[in-house]
Amino acid sequence: MGDTAAGLLQIGTVVVVLVLLYRPLGDHMARVFTSSRHLAVERGLYRVIGVDGSAEQTWRAYLRGVLAFSLVGLAFVYLLQRTQALLPASLGFPAVPPGLAFNTAASFVTNTNWQSYSPDVTLGYAVQLGGLVVQNFVSAAVGIAVAIALVRGLSRSRSTTLGNFWVDLTRSLTRILLPGAVVAAVVLLLGGVVQDFAGFTDVTTLTGGSATIPGGPVASQEAIKLLGTNGGGFFNANSAHPFENPTAWTSLVQVVLMLAIPFSLPRTFGRMVGSTKQGLAIASVMSIFFAVSLTAMTWFELRGAGTATQLAGGAMEGKEVRFGIWGSTLFGTTSTLTSTGAVNSMHDSYTALGGMMAMINMMLGEIAPGGVGSGLYGMLVLAVITVFVAGLLVGRTPEYLGKKVGPREIKLASLYILVTPTIVLAGTALSFAIPAVRADVEGTSIWNAGLHGFSEVLYAFTSAANNNGSAFAGLTANTPWFNTALGLAMLFGRFVPIVIVLALAGSFAAQGHTPSTSGTLPTHRPQFVGLLTSVAFVISALTYFPVLALGPLAEGLN
Repeated sequence: MGDTAAGLLQIGTVVVVLVLLYRPLGDHMARVFTSSRHLAVERGLYRVIGVDGSAEQTWRAYLRGVLAFSLVGLAFVYLLQRTQALLPASLGFPAVPPGLAFNTAASFVTNTNWQSYSPDVTLGYAVQLGGLVVQNFVSAAVGIAVAIALVRGLSRSRSTTLGNFWVDLTRSLTRILLPGAVVAAVVLLLGGVVQDFAGFTDVTTLTGGSATIPGGPVASQEAIKLLGTNGGGFFNANSAHPFENPTAWTSLVQVVLMLAIPFSLPRTFGRMVGSTKQGLAIASVMSIFFAVSLTAMTWFELRGAGTATQLAGGAMEGKEVRFGIWGSTLFGTTSTLTSTGAVNSMHDSYTALGGMMAMINMMLGEIAPGGVGSGLYGMLVLAVITVFVAGLLVGRTPEYLGKKVGPREIKLASLYILVTPTIVLAGTALSFAIPAVRADVEGTSIWNAGLHGFSEVLYAFTSAANNNGSAFAGLTANTPWFNTALGLAMLFGRFVPIVIVLALAGSFAAQGHTPSTSGTLPTHRPQFVGLLTSVAFVISALTYFPVLALGPLAEGLN
C-alpha cells in the first residue's frame, strides 16, 4: 500500500470512529448533566467537601467555585514540586526551582501542559501522579463544567442559576473522564505503552556499551493526557517516544482519544437545548475547519521546502518513520486544533508554512473541535457574534436559540475574542521590545536567528495563551522571563475567558425565550454553518495576519 493510500485510510478510520461515537457519547454526557440522581460515591464526596448536591448556584457563585478550586490546585502543585526532595518515590530528584515550579503549576492547572523541562529526568512519581495526573483530570473537568453552564444558560428561561459547579465537576470525573481513562489506559497497555514503577534500569547495549532506560506509569498518564486534551508527556519527546506511542495504530488511538469528547459535546449541547440539529450545525463548522487545516498542513509537508525534500518524498525531518508524514500531520492537526499540545513529531522542524498551520489552528481559538469544554464554549461565543452580525445585515434584533443578543451579550462576546490575541501579541512584542528581555531572549532562548526565531517566540505565546502546550522546541523557555510571562499568559488565557463565558451564561439564563418568527435566523441550516465558518475565519485572519506575515509566512515565501 502506498503512503497516500495508507494516509487516507488512517484519516478515514478516525472519521468512522468519531461518527460512531458522536451520538452515544454525546447522549451519555447529556444524561450525566441532566440527571437528578447522584451516585453513592458522589454523595460521599459531597459530604466530605460540604456541598449540597441538590442546591444550584448563580453564575457568580459558580465562578467563585471555579476560581477557588483552581487556586488551590495551583498552590498544591507548586508546593509539591518545591518539596519534591522530601517526598517518597522522588527518584532522587531535587526540588524544582521556584520559577519553573510556578510555570509548571500554572500549565497543568490551566489544561495547557506546557513543559519547559524534561519530565522523565526532572519529576519523580509523587509529583507526576499526585500533582500532574490529578490536574490532568480536574482541569479537563473544569472545562466541561463551564461549557455545560453556558449550555444551561442558553436552555433555561428566567433563571438565576446555572447548576452547581461542584456537582458538574464531580460528575465529569466519575462518569466521563475516569471510566474513559481506564479503558484508554488498558488499550494503550495492549499496544505496548509502558506502565511500571521501575525507575531507571541500566542495560548493556548490543555494542557492549551501557545505557540507562527510564520507566514509569506512562500508560495511565498517557490516557488522561489525551482524553482530557491536556498534552503533557511523561518523556521529553512526548508521543514521539516509543514508550509513549509505540506503533502507528497506537498513534491513531491517541488521535481518537483527543477528538472523542470535543467532537461529541456538540451532540450534548443539542440534546440539552432540545434540538440535535443545533448540535450538528456546530459539529459541522468544527469539521470544516479540521478538514481544511489537515489538508493544508499535509500538503505543505508533502510538498516540502525545496528540491531535496521533494526528492525524499516530503519533509521528514523531525518526524518518526513509523508514523510518516500523513500520521504526523494528522496528529499535529488534531493536537493544535484541540487544546492538547501533544506531539508525535517536532513542529519546529516542519516546513515554514506547515508550522504556520499549527499556529493558525491555535489562533482560531482551538474551536475545531477545541479542548474538552473550552472548544464548545468558544464556538458558542462565535455563534453569538455571528447572529449579531447577521442581525445587522438584515436590520433585526439578533437572537440565538430564543435568546436576544443585546448590548451586554455582544460586549461580553467581543471581550472574549479580544482576550487571547491581546495576550499573544503583547507577550510576543514585550519579548523583543524590552531591551534587557530581548538581550536575554536572543542570547539565551533563541537558537535559530531571524524569521524562524521570531516564529518560535510567537508560537510559545500562542500556545500558552490558548492553553495548548505544544512548542517550537528550538526555543529554550526555562528562563526567568519565559517562566513568568508564559505562566501568566496561561493563567489569564484560561480564566479571563471563563469569567466572560459564565457572565454570558448568567445573562442568557435570566432572559425568557423569544418565540421564533419568519424573521428569525435559522441557526441549524447550512447557511448558518457557512456564515459561522466565515465569521470565525475572518476574526482570526484580521487579528493575526500581520504578525504571521512577520514570521512563518515571510519565512515560507522567502
